Amino acid sequence: MKRFVPESLCCDEMKEMSGPIRVFIERLDRSYLARIQEGLSYIGMASKVKPGDTVFIKPNLTYPYYKEGVMTSPGCVEQLIQALKDYSLNIIVGEADGGGYNRFSMDEVFEKTGLRVIAKRHNVKLVNLSKLSSRDIYFDYKGQHFVVPLPRLLLDEIDLFITVPVPKVHGNTGVSMSIKNQWGCIQEPSLRLKLHPYFKKIILEVNKALKVGISIIDGKFGLTRNGPLRGDAVELNWITVADNILAADMVCCHLIGIDPLSIRYLHYYAENGPPVHLDEILFYRDYTRFVGPRFELKREWLDYPGYLAFYSSFFAHVAYHSSLSRALHKGLYLFREKFYDHG
Repeated sequence: MKRFVPESLCCDEMKEMSGPIRVFIERLDRSYLARIQEGLSYIGMASKVKPGDTVFIKPNLTYPYYKEGVMTSPGCVEQLIQALKDYSLNIIVGEADGGGYNRFSMDEVFEKTGLRVIAKRHNVKLVNLSKLSSRDIYFDYKGQHFVVPLPRLLLDEIDLFITVPVPKVHGNTGVSMSIKNQWGCIQEPSLRLKLHPYFKKIILEVNKALKVGISIIDGKFGLTRNGPLRGDAVELNWITVADNILAADMVCCHLIGIDPLSIRYLHYYAENGPPVHLDEILFYRDYTRFVGPRFELKREWLDYPGYLAFYSSFFAHVAYHSSLSRALHKGLYLFREKFYDHG
């Protein structure tokens, strides 16, 4: 397989890899199934999971109902389940409650997206992570000690974790892809808001704790202009399968015209692992054939209060956890509609 060489990456998982990182990328045809099967075969799925192993699928379900470019397609999830049955029948699909300050139940999302029907049809388990027991992970950062609860299921009972995001820009983090998708594994939405100012460190520790093994980026649609919830859906019509989540996100950034090392948390993630060059990645296809269109983040002025709260612990407390929170949000919604109305 030919190798391609634009620039260097760093990769936290390289020390544990016995061979080169593999990235499958191909155009989608009428369905996902054939492409996912090809991708799993290309990255050596048979060596990563044994019959009977527990495989967890983490889609991006960040809206109360399916929206193109915002969420992982239910069709992608269903056909991934079908493809995984060639390797193990013990499959779990899960996500935690969403919405941050304006919380919504993931059980409702399962119903509205058809995922509950899909899970029943294929005899797989569907879980709301917010309802599961948790176990704490611990780490220090900038003189502070952090305790972050994560689902015990994911920490102790999963043999292989597969993250299934979409490619999109994000008003606070720049982009949202494979690495950021695990932010939704923090079970309590209000805690996610509290932890935002330490995002780059926490998302690194969360991914390390969960040992995320495979990224499948659902590139049927992406989201440009604004995100993660509002923006312009763009049909890209490709899918990637990778055995390294940082490499997956770096390549995905190149596909949509964004310098991955301009993204704070990706840069931080890359700095915390040994260096590797893209010419050390084995690509199924020359990824440059899939570049375009170029995505751009264009924040509106009403996005900046949230952006400020994302990077400041003081403003995060004022915006989400203080006695002023309700009044501040009420004032904001005089100028901007809520992101969603879930009743």
